[in-house]
Amino acid sequence: MGHDVIVIGGSYAGMAAALQLLRARRKVLIIDAGQRRNRAAEASHGFLGQDGADPALIASKARSQLEAYPTLQWLDDLALEAARNEEDASFTVRSWNGARHQGARLILATGVSDTLPEINGLAERWGQHVFHCPYCHGYELDQGAIGVIATGPMSLHQAELLTEWDEVTLLVNGAMALDEATRAKLAARRVRIEEVPILGIEGGADVRLADGRRLRFAGLFTAPRNAPATPIAQQLGCELEATVSGTQIRRNEMHETSVPGVFACGDAAHIPHSVSIAVGDGALTGIMAHRSLVF
Repeated sequence: MGHDVIVIGGSYAGMAAALQLLRARRKVLIIDAGQRRNRAAEASHGFLGQDGADPALIASKARSQLEAYPTLQWLDDLALEAARNEEDASFTVRSWNGARHQGARLILATGVSDTLPEINGLAERWGQHVFHCPYCHGYELDQGAIGVIATGPMSLHQAELLTEWDEVTLLVNGAMALDEATRAKLAARRVRIEEVPILGIEGGADVRLADGRRLRFAGLFTAPRNAPATPIAQQLGCELEATVSGTQIRRNEMHETSVPGVFACGDAAHIPHSVSIAVGDGALTGIMAHRSLVF
């Protein structure tokens, strides 16, 4: 047996899970392709002790701390396939470089992919001027005007919540029809409604409308559709479940998926999404995976 645990995904949740196992002197392999979800963001907020820090520095510092443990192996590579070996209930993971790795347990910390609205200029501003989490980025807008680009019913909740940070305009952009009850609810929270379609995003967070108007905002928010960033959970036969923002890996109270021996943590298995929540969730998952090896 090559490893006690293979962690697929070496971002915040994956490293937090691995740390618990390393401190139990277990042999851990982390396979990571270096595609942190927040790689476009310049600062991470709402994480106690790291508020305002560069997320890349948080990640690199964490990795250096893990590498001080002698039972860690870190592979900078992309995990392509994973399968359960029925004869001994272990797992084999094949990475992009062609190598095959065997472990007694798997932890899926793959993160999620974000399907963004197809609007000119939006994708390149994601994480810098366009966000999804007000707790991560709302304060830094300094009580400036906020625009919410609708993607579906979740956007109504997002618009109402963001009024805690300042004036909000819901940019419907053809994503939904608003009935009178919904309009009244938004009005009660002082949310403005803009139904003219969006042509594109300009400058920092300026919205160009189809009628020629340009609306200026301190920042924009949208609710992307999420799904696990790789198909590995499906390859293994892990059940998925629907969430308000897409799909995630189903797991039980022990953080184990529907496939025995496969655990999941972070954004791929839990909402809401943030660095601090991912770290806590990963730490608990690492503990659960270790206890499964012991008991």
